Amino acid sequence: MKTREQKHQDLAELKEELQKTGHALMVSFQGLSVEKDGELRRALEAANLKYRVIKNTIGRLAVEGTPLESLKGEFKGMTALAYSDNDPVGLAKVLSKFAKENPKLTFKAGVVDARAINVKDIEALASMPSKEELISKLMFLLNAPAQRLATVINAVPRNLAVVVKQIGEKKAEAA
Repeated sequence: MKTREQKHQDLAELKEELQKTGHALMVSFQGLSVEKDGELRRALEAANLKYRVIKNTIGRLAVEGTPLESLKGEFKGMTALAYSDNDPVGLAKVLSKFAKENPKLTFKAGVVDARAINVKDIEALASMPSKEELISKLMFLLNAPAQRLATVINAVPRNLAVVVKQIGEKKAEAA
């Protein structure tokens, strides 16, 4: 059993970790089997996301003074906190996908950029493209005019070469 000192140290570590986090989703996992919980943890770990089952009293104390303070009133029942330092969309996607396959996992509340969001907003967040997808689309849009220009510039010598070749073939046929 942990001593009071160890508990205070664990609370301080959790509070420090949550201080750096701006995005979190709170879920209830009541009735979820150990196998399914392990599957969820592996999916979140693969996406570089963090997941912790937190006692309600510890949770309320840990979120005080952090960007997740709006979750303080939601620590009731069986509670787990999934959080990310930089990717709220990936977090919502992984949890939403898992919740669709396992209805025993339900959303309680969420925080994105230190602002509280409701359960409906979590589904909207999950349907958004990820940060990497948005960056790749932006890069494609920025790169497209340059590609078109390069294609047009290369077309002139290519067309000239085709015409010269055809003239050479006609002269060879005539001779």
